Amino acid sequence: MAFAAVYPVLLSLLIISFTTLSLSAPEDVLLQFKRSLGNVDALDSWASGSRPCDGWIGIICFDGIITGLHLSAMGLSGQIDIDALQNLPGLRTLSFTNNFFEGPMPEFYRLGTIKSLLLSRNQFSGEIPSDFFQRMASLKKIWLANNNFSGNIPESLMQLSNLMELHLEGNEFSGRIPVIKHEKLISLDLSDNKLEGEIPESLSKFNSKSFEGNPGLCGKPLDKVCPGKETPSTETISVKPPPPPPPLNEQKSGEGLSVILWTVAGLVAAVILLTAIVSSRRRRDDDFSILGKENVREVVPVPIPGVKPMRTGSSKKGSVSKRKAQSSKHGLGNLVMLSDEKGEFGLADLMRASAEVLGNGGLGSAYKAVMSNGLSVVVKRMREMNALEKDEFDAEIRRYANLRHPNILTPLAYHFRREEKLLVSEYIPKGSLLYILHGDRGISHGELNWPTRLKIVQGVASGLAFLHSEFASYDLPHGNLKSSNILLSSDHEPLLNDYGLHPLINPSQAAQTLFAYKAPEISQQGSISPKCDVYCLGLIILEVLTGKFPSQYINSGKSGTDVVMLVHTAISEEREAEVIDPEIAGSIESKSEMLRLLHIGAACTEKNPDYRLDLREAITKLEELQV
Repeated sequence: MAFAAVYPVLLSLLIISFTTLSLSAPEDVLLQFKRSLGNVDALDSWASGSRPCDGWIGIICFDGIITGLHLSAMGLSGQIDIDALQNLPGLRTLSFTNNFFEGPMPEFYRLGTIKSLLLSRNQFSGEIPSDFFQRMASLKKIWLANNNFSGNIPESLMQLSNLMELHLEGNEFSGRIPVIKHEKLISLDLSDNKLEGEIPESLSKFNSKSFEGNPGLCGKPLDKVCPGKETPSTETISVKPPPPPPPLNEQKSGEGLSVILWTVAGLVAAVILLTAIVSSRRRRDDDFSILGKENVREVVPVPIPGVKPMRTGSSKKGSVSKRKAQSSKHGLGNLVMLSDEKGEFGLADLMRASAEVLGNGGLGSAYKAVMSNGLSVVVKRMREMNALEKDEFDAEIRRYANLRHPNILTPLAYHFRREEKLLVSEYIPKGSLLYILHGDRGISHGELNWPTRLKIVQGVASGLAFLHSEFASYDLPHGNLKSSNILLSSDHEPLLNDYGLHPLINPSQAAQTLFAYKAPEISQQGSISPKCDVYCLGLIILEVLTGKFPSQYINSGKSGTDVVMLVHTAISEEREAEVIDPEIAGSIESKSEMLRLLHIGAACTEKNPDYRLDLREAITKLEELQV
């Protein structure tokens, strides 16, 4: 009898256990989540018997793990089932923008690993508790714009140590703006609310448009002076003339040297900038003008940020010691060597070397310099790379330097300065794929027969797969894959460069400097994912096969060829063979393999990332191709 009484309880526990286990499958979790929503016509692809990472709309995956739900502009309503989402441990980004969700803020705080939470243009309402974001330390982007949220801005929101983008415009938030505790915030919009009081000094760096539409706000950057801080009238101001400067012989030599150094550095920077502008106007109107060869044969000093250049050829020990002492005195430090495989050199060696200008790109200027030990290096003077402090920057760059793969070029050294950074890597004489394909068709282009092109594509894909494995947690493991950042060794082995920079770059500048932001889903949905790199890989494949300069590399779009449209149109009209580069089209025995590669490139450049090839699948297909 006792057993009979317990039996129903055991049975219930078993049923609950099996139900829980069955919901651990991603497709079951998402189907449970779907049942909580209303108006789900847009989610017809979410069906049992199929896998979410194989074509379910709005599902972002990496290596078979669901990392994002991007369900923007799908007419969805109902409830957001947080219980179901908790069963997706790899989830990092949530986008429900431009739908019809309403009611109080869902309990997203239970999803502590979320990095991006995008809820703009819905009908959410009510107050958000002050401690709501306390357990969401991973958050980088929060977009709550154009809802009906009210009450105070949660204090916990402004205490997130990783927060970079905060958009609360178009709500009914009231009260004072909390003081932000960290300085990583790059993008801010609090306009069109009911906020009042003085704008915190830490937020005064943002544009006045970030605060417009709040009549009660005052202080910088607005033109409205806060009560009690009005500027006294000129009648009551007693201006005391500044004291005369001390005689020159009483000024500290260090201060005088500092002024001289910064003045000379400024002049050098102005000359370099002028050179870059002139040279860029002589070439194509684009931000990706580095072809991998010395297009500008001008010899200039290597521009060390904040340091007066030494005279070329100076090699006296006394000069080196003096320069090192000056660098230390002004807090400039030295070059941080990341690898001694190519020998060691320092900041003084760079200052003694003459540099040849290679070009100017979205991330900065590039120079070739020859060290005293005979090693040729490329020095990149990087702008807009202030997202990390020195210790974090050092840790990130050392990760890159420790990479070992035949298709990855690792950095040799770096120099850190708050405003600018120098990244030093080995100079690859043959230059970039962009140069070989388009720079000098009379000489270089003949090198690229079909076997060589296939080798390059397969090597690029192999290097990209390695980066996606090493940086699996990154939104953009490469982020800047294009033919100008693929260097070729003497035997045409591709070397990927300028990778993994997304965490280092100011978020407000990422869209202008990183090529992965050309992926169509970013302009349409505002979301980034590793599949942006797959789009860039597809573009490389189409560029290599057609031999045409992609218009996607040009910001103005006024030159080059839209190779994506060209190829997709040719495939739809069953005339793929017509777009193959005539330089290789004569290889009849390899025509079928070329067409297979063309279709792989087209599948990688699908406009909808949900229909785009997964990187692992693309690698498998590429490895099957034969010469």
